[in-house]
Amino acid sequence: MSSPTLAEDAVAHPGGSGRLTPGVRPPLSRGERVSSAIAYHHRVYLRTWRGTLIGRFASPLFFLASMGLGLGGLVDDRTGGVDGVPYLRYVAAGILAMQAMWLAFGESTYPVMTYIRWNQMYAGMLATPLSVVEVLLGHLLYVGAHLAMTTAIFLVVAAFFGAFTSAWVVLAVPICVLVGLAFAVPMFAFSAHVDNDNAFAILFRFLVTPVMLFSGVFFPIEQLPSVLQPVAWVLPLGHGVELVRAVSGGLHLGVGDLGHLAVLLAYVGNGWLVARRAFTKRLAS
Repeated sequence: MSSPTLAEDAVAHPGGSGRLTPGVRPPLSRGERVSSAIAYHHRVYLRTWRGTLIGRFASPLFFLASMGLGLGGLVDDRTGGVDGVPYLRYVAAGILAMQAMWLAFGESTYPVMTYIRWNQMYAGMLATPLSVVEVLLGHLLYVGAHLAMTTAIFLVVAAFFGAFTSAWVVLAVPICVLVGLAFAVPMFAFSAHVDNDNAFAILFRFLVTPVMLFSGVFFPIEQLPSVLQPVAWVLPLGHGVELVRAVSGGLHLGVGDLGHLAVLLAYVGNGWLVARRAFTKRLAS
């Protein structure tokens, strides 16, 4: 039996409204258009999540076990921890923020180039009522949701290690989302500009790894040479690490933490302006 037409459905349901009634359909709202872009990325993830699960959580757990428990035992025996905090708790907060950075780079480099050049999925989206801004916003919101999910799961796992002692650590979820977006939004702009993936290998080797090592994840930034400390504070990760540490053992936020928050918001806001311009130039020109 064939399915009823729109006109037959309207006769059968005379009180119906919306897109099932005959005539001109109402246009999609911006929220509906952005939601459709998010739904696409979510469906892709449902097909690939098994392959990403190990990479998402195994690496941070290895860091937690080796640095927090292995090296942490030596640090605690010799110095009593860092700033009076057991090294496991100290480094777990840093690894949590570092994981957000790694995930953000992974989601804003090769996938963006894939959608622009290799399978041209962005072009397919633009053949629908979606605009460039809505395509960009939908992808970024999906990345934010992925950051929240990954952070929440890692919080639960790390809690079994005794890495966190306060329920206020749940605030690390929005903080890590902000940390990730502070990297992802500018990286969307960068990925829209490059023509091949050679730049990504250089980026991971000479930017991501140094940022991970010198942003206070494993030791205080104050222990860096004085010439490197300002560089560390210019980058987003150190600010995110400080915010996560401020909530990981209780709510210990101070005036200085507002500065950390302002830096992360500035990266997201300015990155959005640059990314919107780059996407418009690359996809709409």
